[in-house]
Amino acid sequence: MKVDIWSEVTCPWCSLGNHRVAKAIERFEHADEVELVHHSFPLSSSFPEGDTFSVREALLRQHGMGGTQAETSTRRIEKLAASEGLSPYQVLDNKVGNTDLAHEFLAHASAQGKNREAWDAIFATHFGKAEPVFSLDDLLGLSDELGLDREQTRQALTDRRYRQQVRDDAARAQRLGATGAPFIVVDDRYGIPGAQDSDSLLEVLRKAWDDSHPLTLADDAGDAPACGPDGCAVPERT
Repeated sequence: MKVDIWSEVTCPWCSLGNHRVAKAIERFEHADEVELVHHSFPLSSSFPEGDTFSVREALLRQHGMGGTQAETSTRRIEKLAASEGLSPYQVLDNKVGNTDLAHEFLAHASAQGKNREAWDAIFATHFGKAEPVFSLDDLLGLSDELGLDREQTRQALTDRRYRQQVRDDAARAQRLGATGAPFIVVDDRYGIPGAQDSDSLLEVLRKAWDDSHPLTLADDAGDAPACGPDGCAVPERT
């Protein structure tokens, strides 16, 4: 069974959603038969490349949210993440910027067989360490961490080799009904918008599994005695 998740690198709900999906899969009875695949859903392409902004400034610029409102909203996410085992988890005292190159790095890492590892690493770097993940040098550092060839990574990012793939990835999510991130699709059947809790995600995993693995009664079951709404069958004496 396949689980697809579309995310934005600097979206705090996406990182938390990634954590919740992983926890739901860990608890799933058929976890060893689940393939988790991450996809890109860039939301910061309007930011100029090369510049970074404080989260406070970005919230004010994009959503008109500032002061106490920004503090309350982001601290709530931080506390929620901490309660689910993600600590530190830095949202408000962090930086954001154009993530297009970061998504292209993730596409490159995925092509090298490092899809899940790369997404986990970039979330851990941004939210766990509050370190930048925007520039070529930032991403080459992640490349080293993941054991990727540094020069191959540099060339792929310099050539913008994965730019169209990232755009196509996001367009696919939109065709499936995504209007934001995170967006999760289970077994190409169930679309889940937002960072649902792990209990709800586990229920969807089980339903998807049951739908694709219907129970078939054995042909030779015969007329073995059983109980039903009208009582229990009494075997005939011989």
